Amino acid sequence: MGAAGPSRGAGPCACACAERTDEAAVAADTCAIIVAGGSGERFGDPRGKQFVNLAGLPLMSWSIMAFDRAPSVARIVIVCAPDRAAQVEKDVLSRLSLAKPVALAPSGETRQESVRHGLDATPRDLPLVAVHDAARPLIEVEQIEAACGAVRADESLAGAILATRSVDTLKLVEGTTIVATPDRSFYWAAQTPQVFRRRVLLAAHKAAAHEDYQGTDDASLVERMGGKVRVVESTRDNIKVTLPEDLALAEATLERRLLA
Repeated sequence: MGAAGPSRGAGPCACACAERTDEAAVAADTCAIIVAGGSGERFGDPRGKQFVNLAGLPLMSWSIMAFDRAPSVARIVIVCAPDRAAQVEKDVLSRLSLAKPVALAPSGETRQESVRHGLDATPRDLPLVAVHDAARPLIEVEQIEAACGAVRADESLAGAILATRSVDTLKLVEGTTIVATPDRSFYWAAQTPQVFRRRVLLAAHKAAAHEDYQGTDDASLVERMGGKVRVVESTRDNIKVTLPEDLALAEATLERRLLA
């Protein structure tokens, strides 16, 4: 797929060209990879959940705008199905006023393969990559910067991910029988973005492909290679839209923010 320069266009709401955070004190050393290649079968919409309407824009637009406003981000790569590239250009990018250059990369058969394709489209001169699911439209600039800043500040880290502490009692179950109740203080729910040193994540993906290993997220690939990954506490607002009821919650949260 080809690349698109900064997209300009009139958006349907004020947030389509929201003010950007002051970039003076932060190095723009990160390429964002926004994964939008899923079919959204569980969501039940033939358009795919990344294209459904959320507060006047396609759902994936909100993630794109957040990364465009993040001072750490120098470039954005959107991973989408090859037959949806024109739709992304027409229905999403043309409606946004973006300051950062945007490129498109083809999705793969799995999310892991899609991220690898996105990595291949990232420039070598940007040392960090931030992998984010387009289905998390409520990500905020402050969260992106916290994850990028954690990796930038600690040379011993291979990466950092957003996560929330587990608040529910957890049960280890075999069949339908409880066999243990683990200490929930050790458990966190992973989110995105997950930020890594580009060379480390690329090596982890190459090793996983060579060994035919499928991880549950990008951090798991880095962890199995011995990389140190830190959690950065996030908010519960950063939900993943998987089912129709999730969209209603995202809409309510976004409308509350816009009215604040």
